[in-house]
Amino acid sequence: MKQALTEAKAAGAEGEVPIGAVITCNGRIISRGHNMTERLNDSTAHAEMIAITAATEALGGKYLQDCTLYVTVEPCPMCAAATAWAQLGRLVYGAPDPRRGYSLFSPSLLHPKTQVSSKILEDECSALVTDFFKNKR
Repeated sequence: MKQALTEAKAAGAEGEVPIGAVITCNGRIISRGHNMTERLNDSTAHAEMIAITAATEALGGKYLQDCTLYVTVEPCPMCAAATAWAQLGRLVYGAPDPRRGYSLFSPSLLHPKTQVSSKILEDECSALVTDFFKNKR
């Protein structure tokens, strides 16, 4: 999760909403991502989507059953559904997202075999986003 926080800080430094993600497989990081919606002018360029694309490229296949996605904030429904299509093995996230998180809409958006851990370094993950929006206003 600390590596995902590093990615989130990079996003914030670029003026993006500070959300970061890393994907591990067999104990090593195979991809990283942070929000790039502003830079790419693409509303789908979320941290998770960037990391999933890089991970499938690194593995040479579309499935991530043996992988763990660490992300600083609970994935939105779009990103949760993308993890389902990738058959992600495990999801670990920091701060819940009570407004746009996938669990608010439907926990079944995830693949049925995906294991979930939440609230990992929650305060640190939440503070990045809260401070970002405080400074924007």
